Amino acid sequence: MATTLTHYPCYIHGQWTDASNGATFEVVNPANEQPWATVPDCTDADAETALKSAREAQPAWQALPPIQRAQYLFKLVDALKEKRDHFAKLLVIEQGKTLPEAYGEFDDTLNYITYAAEAARRIEGNIFPSDNPNEQLWIQKVPYGVTLGLCAFNFPLALIGRKVGPALVTGNTMVLKAHEATPVTASEFCKVVDEVGFPPGVINLVSGAGIAVSSYLVSNPITRLVSLTGSTRAGQAIYKSSADNVSGLVLELGGKATFIVLEDADLDRAVEAAVISRYANCGQVCICAELVLVQESIAQEFTRRVVERVKKLTYGDPATDVNMGPSVTGESISRVEAMVNDSVAMGAKIEVGGKRPAGKAFEKGFWFEPTVLSNVSADMPLAEDEIFGPVLPIISVKDYQEALQISNSREEGLSAYIFSKDIPTVMHAINHMEVGTVFVNRQIVGYIQGYHSGHKRSGTGGEDGVYGIENYLQKRAVYFNYD
Repeated sequence: MATTLTHYPCYIHGQWTDASNGATFEVVNPANEQPWATVPDCTDADAETALKSAREAQPAWQALPPIQRAQYLFKLVDALKEKRDHFAKLLVIEQGKTLPEAYGEFDDTLNYITYAAEAARRIEGNIFPSDNPNEQLWIQKVPYGVTLGLCAFNFPLALIGRKVGPALVTGNTMVLKAHEATPVTASEFCKVVDEVGFPPGVINLVSGAGIAVSSYLVSNPITRLVSLTGSTRAGQAIYKSSADNVSGLVLELGGKATFIVLEDADLDRAVEAAVISRYANCGQVCICAELVLVQESIAQEFTRRVVERVKKLTYGDPATDVNMGPSVTGESISRVEAMVNDSVAMGAKIEVGGKRPAGKAFEKGFWFEPTVLSNVSADMPLAEDEIFGPVLPIISVKDYQEALQISNSREEGLSAYIFSKDIPTVMHAINHMEVGTVFVNRQIVGYIQGYHSGHKRSGTGGEDGVYGIENYLQKRAVYFNYD
């Protein structure tokens, strides 16, 4: 029997619109592979229309006092609050999050937008003394103009709030392009934008099944800043595509967070943190613990406790009371499965999991068991590449120095964890780990007042807190002679 699919249009210049050629593509539920929605498969012409709309709206938006821009954002938050259940259930269907995780993402979204709005009266410049009499030197903060927000599939709502809030409060307009696996949440977000009554063009949304529309948006000279949350490969492509325009870049890219556990660590705390920090959102968090480096004197005991804890994790229909749902795409699970099989062929040992689950409930959907592997070496695929799935590889190391060497040898530098009670060792790690975030004796977290950024190939710029807002502002020097 045919299933009726709900259509979710794009949003350009305050109007709901479809692709100019009428093309659409389907969105599937990752828990059962059932198509449930369609969205427009936009063309370059549609992207051009969105960019021109944003450019048209930007001068008047910038001319508003920041606090007036913030009032729109506060109204947006108030309107979103009324739809908490709606968005949480939508995230479960579209992204595969468990319901508690979905509610958490919704709440984070409101926090991102609220924090940005509250910063409206805190956008600061400087006045420096001049070298001449009757003159001042000002440093003024100004927006880029038209910005582009490219969102990943792992947090389809929170990443919108993370980008839209800072971009808009600082006087920019933004064109959003949601990931093709999770575009419905963005369309529903724009429904609330429309209800609030933002000026047409301040927020536009386009969707597309492939990379063509994204590439067009990035390379278009109207785009003055690109904000991407995505893979390192995607970031490198954007870096190249935006080069001719010398666009501003805020790139939060792939990571391979090492999770160092030393022999003086609180083992119970480290075990719990490792499990939470690996299997949250089915392992699809850029700062998830990706590779455990545990000191050999405690490796066997640590592994035993982790395996015991992982065996207690439940998985299944994310709308029910489980700890973990599916991955977002079938491609990602096929990739994870191949990495596990290749690493086992090289000598890794599966301690728990290691395969797609059996049973009628898992005949369809993008499932993989919560998995732990021991006897892993640094040259195996699970240790070399970002997994972005529910698999935890464990490497036994001689000491802290070996763990640090493995951690810093990586091309990525997004985040790392260390568990130790020795303050000099912890301070050495803080000073020498080549990453943007260090978690000391704690599980995964991200505070809105912090700063989320990558070093090396994990990105440039960053988001959250006062530094994140600064990334949406340019500096303008003014030499003001009043003689």
